[in-house]
Amino acid sequence: MPEHLEPSDPPHERDALSLLSRSPHPYHRQNFELLHPSDSFTSKPFPLPFPSASREPTTSSDSGTEADDEHFLKGLPAPRRLHKGLRGRNEVLSGTSTPIPSPALLEEEGRKLSFTSKTEAPLGKELRSPADRLRRRKEAIRRLSELLIISFLGALVYTNPRVQPVLHSWNREFFAGAGVLVILALLYPLRLIAWAYCHRATPRKIPISIPTSFDPAPLLYPPAITLFVSSLIAVEDDAVLLPNIILAICSLPSALIPTVSIVGQGCNPLHWALSCTPLVFGRAGRLLDSGETPTSPVAVSLETATLLYPLHQNLCMVLHALTTTSLLNAELQLLSISLINILLLSSSPQAVILKSMLWIGGLDILVTCSQPITSGISLARVPKWRFKRTVGLSKRSSTLLSAVMPWRRVRHDLFHASLDSSSCSSCEAFDDPEDSDGPASPAPTAPLRVKTAPFDGADSTGIEQRRASITDPGRDVPSNATDAKVGSTPLRRYTLPSTGKPACRSHTHTPSGRRKRSASTSVRAFFSLTQQQAAVRKWIYAVYVYVCIAGAIFLPLPWVGIKKFVMDGALHGHEPVGWALGYLLGDLPWFRWEVVSHNLERWICLPPRSTREPDEFRRTGWVDGLRQAYFGEANTRLLWCAYCVAVIVVGLMVVFRLSPMYEVDTRRKVFHFMMVAMFLPTTYIDPTFAALALSVVLALFLLLDLLRASQLPPLSKPLASFLAPYVDGRDLRGPVVISHIFLLIGCAIPLWLSLGSLPRTGAGYLEGWEVPTREVSMITGVVCVGLGDAAASLIGRRYGHRKWLWGGGKSLEGSVAFATAVFAGLIAAHLWLRIGGWPVTNKGLDPWSATVQKTTVCAATASLTEAVLTGGNDNVIVPVVLWTCVKSLGI
Repeated sequence: MPEHLEPSDPPHERDALSLLSRSPHPYHRQNFELLHPSDSFTSKPFPLPFPSASREPTTSSDSGTEADDEHFLKGLPAPRRLHKGLRGRNEVLSGTSTPIPSPALLEEEGRKLSFTSKTEAPLGKELRSPADRLRRRKEAIRRLSELLIISFLGALVYTNPRVQPVLHSWNREFFAGAGVLVILALLYPLRLIAWAYCHRATPRKIPISIPTSFDPAPLLYPPAITLFVSSLIAVEDDAVLLPNIILAICSLPSALIPTVSIVGQGCNPLHWALSCTPLVFGRAGRLLDSGETPTSPVAVSLETATLLYPLHQNLCMVLHALTTTSLLNAELQLLSISLINILLLSSSPQAVILKSMLWIGGLDILVTCSQPITSGISLARVPKWRFKRTVGLSKRSSTLLSAVMPWRRVRHDLFHASLDSSSCSSCEAFDDPEDSDGPASPAPTAPLRVKTAPFDGADSTGIEQRRASITDPGRDVPSNATDAKVGSTPLRRYTLPSTGKPACRSHTHTPSGRRKRSASTSVRAFFSLTQQQAAVRKWIYAVYVYVCIAGAIFLPLPWVGIKKFVMDGALHGHEPVGWALGYLLGDLPWFRWEVVSHNLERWICLPPRSTREPDEFRRTGWVDGLRQAYFGEANTRLLWCAYCVAVIVVGLMVVFRLSPMYEVDTRRKVFHFMMVAMFLPTTYIDPTFAALALSVVLALFLLLDLLRASQLPPLSKPLASFLAPYVDGRDLRGPVVISHIFLLIGCAIPLWLSLGSLPRTGAGYLEGWEVPTREVSMITGVVCVGLGDAAASLIGRRYGHRKWLWGGGKSLEGSVAFATAVFAGLIAAHLWLRIGGWPVTNKGLDPWSATVQKTTVCAATASLTEAVLTGGNDNVIVPVVLWTCVKSLGI
């Protein structure tokens, strides 16, 4: 039976069971509480292209980001907490991502076999409670709202006057891809009905039941967002549309695709063939039939487009192996599609630099450092007491006092402790019967066990000497005091001699009866090391990793070193270090003098002096005139960097001052406001430099998190200690701390997408580093994540008393605050665009009444998306939705 069709207990029954649990272990899970791989649309007949990972669903807060867990517990899933804003006991947690609809027969049988059904019920009768039916209606309304939002976004994109010519030009490819998506989604219920009727007769005419935890995010967001974003970017270069149509088909859940073979996991041949449908029925197919050469610009060749499906599937496997449970399935698909677009469609200098850091540097580190990092993590998992002890001189020599009164004997007489030093139950956590402190350790000896009398009046004494029976099985062991030899162990009073053969020491259970944990092979390999040797081994791994990172950056080999790739692909042959010095310091008089006097112009690129008249700057705005004529472009970038450093310093001081008295979520929102202060007023001044800065910081964040997760000295512990007060529940579900990374990505993606849809200008060594126009969509990520998300969290957590119809942790007050903050941010950005005088992308500015109406629509759409979204991180998906609205409406 498919996994996503198997019966399960209803959610309210699981909550009722959890209330009866008195377990003191918050991270212990019963069998019915274990995580299930439902968010990946997995099933046995439809194998996943990558190993399915079980994860507990992410619970939502008023802002969509959890801040429940105050401690940095690596590798442990966060305990499920019911107290969070408006969350109730009987509600379905809003982060749940479960299978697509299943036959109702199986669900009825699951309810019939549940522990709450006391009497036998006919198979055809409905066993749902009124609360369960109400919950299903609310969840259906929620998912219908999510579908309406996606449809509304599609209508906005299609009605955009600049997008319509592109879609008309690629209409055959577009409708072929959209047709495949719709047909597969409509055929899946029919396949379920056929499966139900073939396996067993059902009393229902339509034997399909939608679970209350149904989440369509893996089916909706990866294909829809891919098509919407590529259609808007195709206005500048329509060649990006065809590969993204193919990638939208590749991102469909594997359960929707019938399998033609069940030979392990991997690429589905039918899915691969369906991904090539736009190539067969589109323009490329007609050209291949006629034998003509394509005249329109094609971003990728037909051979590359045919291989997009296996590339996407294998990339998902690698990303899943690296992130494990840190990313949901929809996020994993979107990440893979984004990386493939960066790999194949990068043309601007900023995109090429981002490609070099993510692909060139990432592959170098993955190939060269994966084994040392894995060994370092295994070595860090070994507890200190498990290492081999070093026998020093002080251990070998014994004093007179220790000979007369050994400490082991004193501890045995005073505290009734065992004479065996290895009787600590905590030391037996791993099942390692052959563990020893030296290479030639004697055979293990059992302790002297005494059996005390459970009743009064026992006068006889006895000792069960297992040690003698183990060392010499044929020797008779004395059973009472009269048989003991002189000089033997003193006997205790009020004891009874043991009878029968003594029990052997168990290698699978501790003396208290608890089952031992088996040490993995990778961890067991380090048991023979001492603590000093383990520390040296960690430093060897760390030095190797740091050397490989430096080599990945500076190695002068094509397609191996980042520096070489950036020099050839983005800087037109200029050396990156010298180019960066001229890009930032080129307008300083003393720096220009030093470069000219030392004849370094061939290495350091100096910007030319501006010769434009003041009247020429009126067309680009007075702010741009000040930047070029008075301050200088390089000096403006220096001032921008100094301003950002000042904002970071002030923000960190505020965070450290708030740490002792405020909760985690409040302290985290300070970082959101820092992003607003840094990028909202400065992005229009030099958008390409802002995009470059965000790319470099993203690569730095990923590298630092890799060093933190690797647990290698000396940066691992300081990074973990710094991040510990600010992590949330999502950060504890996998090895990647994603909060700060998703915050940065949410602010950067709209800017990168806007620059990808604009033409480029520039001359000399700055060719491609200028854009002629500005638009409000550049700062939609900063407004959405920095203002909207923070306002929804702060207002919703304090004043949110009215829930949405479908429940969850989102309140109406928080959603209203989100929409209000986004509306205010977009109006402020539009006002700053008018005051600065920059040329806009659209031909002329709309009147204020039209701008207010469009802004209201965008803010409401983003707020509603944030309220209904459960299958993805709102710091990434909601900014893309807002960018799509703003770009389509032309604000």
